[in-house]
Amino acid sequence: MKIPHQLCIAIFSFFLLSAETLAEQGAKISGTVIDGSGQAIPFANISLLEASSERLITGVVSDEQGEFLLETSASPKLIVRVSTLGFSVYQSDTFQLLPGNHKKMGAIQLEEEATALEEVEVRASRPEVTIEADKTVVNIEGTVMAEGSNALDVVGRSPGVYVDSDGNINLNGRSGVVVMIDDRQTYMSAKELANFLRSMPADNIKSLEVINSPSAKYDAEGAAGIINIRLKKNDSDGINGNLQMGNYYNGRHAPFVGGSLNVRKGKWTTNASLNYNSWVRNADLSIIRRFQLENGPSVFDQDALLKMGGNNVFFTGGADYQINEKHSVGATFQANDYNGKDDNTSLTTVTNPDNQDINYLSSLNDNSNTNKRFFTNIHYIGNLDTLGTKLSADFDYTAVDGGGLSTLSNRNWVNEDLTGGTYGQILTDNNMNYTILTAKADFTKPLSEKATLEAGLKGSWVESDNQLMISKSEEDGPFVPDANSNHFIYNEDVLAAYTSLKAPINKTFNFQAGLRLEYSNITGNSVTLEQVNKQKYVNLFPSLFLQQKVSDKYSINYTLNRRITRPNYRMLNPFVFYIDPLTVEEGNPYLKPQYSTNFEMSHVINNAFQFTLAYSRNIDSFGQVMMQDDETRKTVLQVQNFEKSDDLSLRIMAPLEIAEWYSTSNMLQVYYKSYQSQLGEDFLDISQVSYMARTQHNITLPKGFKIEVAALYLSPFLEGQLELDGFGWVDAGITKSFKDDKFSLTLNGDDIFRTREVTGQVEFGDINTQIRQYNNQQAVRLTFNWKFSKGEKFKVSNRSGSTEERNRLD
Repeated sequence: MKIPHQLCIAIFSFFLLSAETLAEQGAKISGTVIDGSGQAIPFANISLLEASSERLITGVVSDEQGEFLLETSASPKLIVRVSTLGFSVYQSDTFQLLPGNHKKMGAIQLEEEATALEEVEVRASRPEVTIEADKTVVNIEGTVMAEGSNALDVVGRSPGVYVDSDGNINLNGRSGVVVMIDDRQTYMSAKELANFLRSMPADNIKSLEVINSPSAKYDAEGAAGIINIRLKKNDSDGINGNLQMGNYYNGRHAPFVGGSLNVRKGKWTTNASLNYNSWVRNADLSIIRRFQLENGPSVFDQDALLKMGGNNVFFTGGADYQINEKHSVGATFQANDYNGKDDNTSLTTVTNPDNQDINYLSSLNDNSNTNKRFFTNIHYIGNLDTLGTKLSADFDYTAVDGGGLSTLSNRNWVNEDLTGGTYGQILTDNNMNYTILTAKADFTKPLSEKATLEAGLKGSWVESDNQLMISKSEEDGPFVPDANSNHFIYNEDVLAAYTSLKAPINKTFNFQAGLRLEYSNITGNSVTLEQVNKQKYVNLFPSLFLQQKVSDKYSINYTLNRRITRPNYRMLNPFVFYIDPLTVEEGNPYLKPQYSTNFEMSHVINNAFQFTLAYSRNIDSFGQVMMQDDETRKTVLQVQNFEKSDDLSLRIMAPLEIAEWYSTSNMLQVYYKSYQSQLGEDFLDISQVSYMARTQHNITLPKGFKIEVAALYLSPFLEGQLELDGFGWVDAGITKSFKDDKFSLTLNGDDIFRTREVTGQVEFGDINTQIRQYNNQQAVRLTFNWKFSKGEKFKVSNRSGSTEERNRLD
C-alpha cells in the first residue's frame, strides 16, 4: 500500500499553516441573568457556541449577582445559550464579533418552567421529524422505540427508508445508500453493516440525518444518498452515562446489556461504551421453481427453515483535547467482535416429466461465521482566524478479520426408498482480511458575511485478501478439493479533491455549487485462475444546490448532482458458493460501478411540510440476477449490471403537532421504477408504479408514561428481475419513567399483527420462480434503563472523520 508523497506534503503543510497562525486580539461578551421578577439568577450555565455546528467554544457560570463575562478570540457566527435548573433555556440570535469588540447583552430574562401539580403533568412531545434545507433530521433521543432497540431498527423506521429481510437498506425506493456515523462512513458490506448496526443500541443515538442530495464535500459514493447517524455526546462538565439491560423474544430469547460513560473535565472530553447483544431469528422459506425440459415440465418445491443468530460485543471510545480556543485534537476507537451461527434445513421435491417418480433432496447447512473489526481515527480542528476560517484533518485505519466455515450435507432419494439414495457433503472455508487507510483534509474560508468557500483532499488505500477453499465428500468418503476454490487479492487506491462555493445571488436566491474529482486505480487478482483485472479512471462529480426563499415560511430547493456506487469487494471476487447442490452464488469480476444523475425539487412550508419531486437516471446499476440451466436444472445467482434504470418519485412529508402531548409524522411516496438490460439471451424491460406510506404517533401521558405507534405499508415493487408483492407492519411501544427520569422501563412490540411476510416472483425468459419468506419478526422486547449524571451541562463538539471504503467490505 503506497501513499503518494504529494498528499502527505499537502496535509503536512496544512498543519504547518495552523501551527504558525498568529494570536488574534480577543473579543468579549457580557450580560446579567435575571428571572421574571428581575431578581438575579446566580450560577446559571452560559455557553458560547458556533452557530452552524453548536460546537462549544467556551463557557462560564454567572456570579452571585447573575453577571457573566465571556472572552473569545475565535469568531465564526455565534450564539449564546443560558440554562439553569427550573428555568427554560434561553438562546440568542446569531451574531458575529470582530477582534476587540465587546458585545453587551444586557439583562437576559429566563422564564420559569411549569411545575407539576400532584404528579399529573402532561409533558410536551418533541416532533420526531424536522425538515431542513439540505436534509431531514429524525430525532431518536428519548423516543420509546429507541429503548432496547438497535440502530438498524431505528434506521428502518426513518422516512423513505426500507430495510429488507436481509438487512439491505433502501432509501426512497433505491439501493446504494451510504451509512455514516458522526460523519464517518462505516466501510462495510450490506451484511456486515446490518450486523454492526444490530450491535449498536439505539439509546446511544441522538438523531438520524437523511441526506438525499449530498454536496461535493461528501464522498461521491452512494447513488441513493446518505444516512448519517448522530451519536449522543457528553453534555456535562463532569460525569454522565447510562446502563441498559433487557431481553428480546420472538420464540427464542436474545438478551442484551450495555453501558456508556462520558467524562468532561477541563480541556479533556472522554467517552467509552461497551455493549453486548445477541440476535436470533427463524425464517420460513418456500421456493417453487419451474423448468421447461424438452420432454415436459419439471417442478422444484422447496421448503426451508433457517435458524439464524449471533452474538455481538461492541466497544467504542474516544478522547478530545482542547489545546486552546482555536485548536483541538482527538482520537476515536471502535472494536467489534461478531460470532454467528446458522443452521438451515430444507426439503425439496422434484417432479419429472417422463415418469411418475418423485425425487427428494434433503439438505442441512451448518454455518458458523466470525468478524473482528478494529477502527481508529485521529483528528484535528483548527479555527485559523476570527472570521470563521477553519481547517480539519482526519486519519483513519480499519482492519477486518473475518471468515466462515460451513458444512452442507445432502441426501438424495427417489420416492420412499431411503436406502437407495446418495449422500454427500460440501465443506466451505472462507477467510477474509482487509486493511484500509484513509487521510482527509477540509478547509473552509468565509469570503464575506454570506459567502463561503470550501475545499478538501482525500486519499484511500485498500488491500483485501480472500481465500475460499471448497472440498467435497461422497458417501462419507474423504474430502477432495474442489475446482471452484479460489484465492482473490484486491487493491484499490482512490485520490479525491473537491471545491464548493456557497453564496447568495440576491435576497431571494442562494446557491451552492461544487465539483469533486476522483481518480481510481483498481486491481483484482485471482491467484488461482491466474486472472488479473485492472481499471484506472478519472471521474468528475458536479453538484448544484439552489434555494428560492419565496417567504419566511415557504422555500423551494433545487438540487442536481452526479454520484457513484461501487460494487463491494466480495461481489468482484470470482468465487462460487454453494447454497445447496442445485443452487450456487457466484462473484462477478467484471462488475462495473453504477453512475447516477439525480435531480430534486422540494417545496418546504413552515420548515415542516415537504413536497419533493425527484428523478434519477442510473447507468450500469447492479443487482442480483437469477439464471437457470434447464438441462441440469441448476440455478445460479450473480450480481450483474443493468444497462439502464430510471427512478421517478413524488414524496410528501407532513409532521404535525396536534397537541403539546401528541405529535405525528407522516409520509407518502409514489415512485416509478424501470429497468432495461440485456441479460444473457433475453432482454429485460420492466417497469412499475409503487408507493410507500408511513405514519408514526408519539403520545406523552401523565405520570411518566409515553406511547409510540408506527406503521408502514409497501405496495408491490420491483428489485431488478424480482417482482415483490405488497406488505406492511405495525410496531408499538410504551415506556414508564420514574425517579426524575433516571430510570425507565419499556415494553415494545414488533410486527404486532404478523404481516411482514415477503412474497414475490421472477418471470423472465425461461425462469418461472415463486418465493415466500417470513422472518419471524413478530416479537416483544423489555428494557430497563438507568441514566446517571453529575456536573454542569455544556454542549461539546461533534467530530467528523474520513469516510467511504468500509461500506463495501465483506
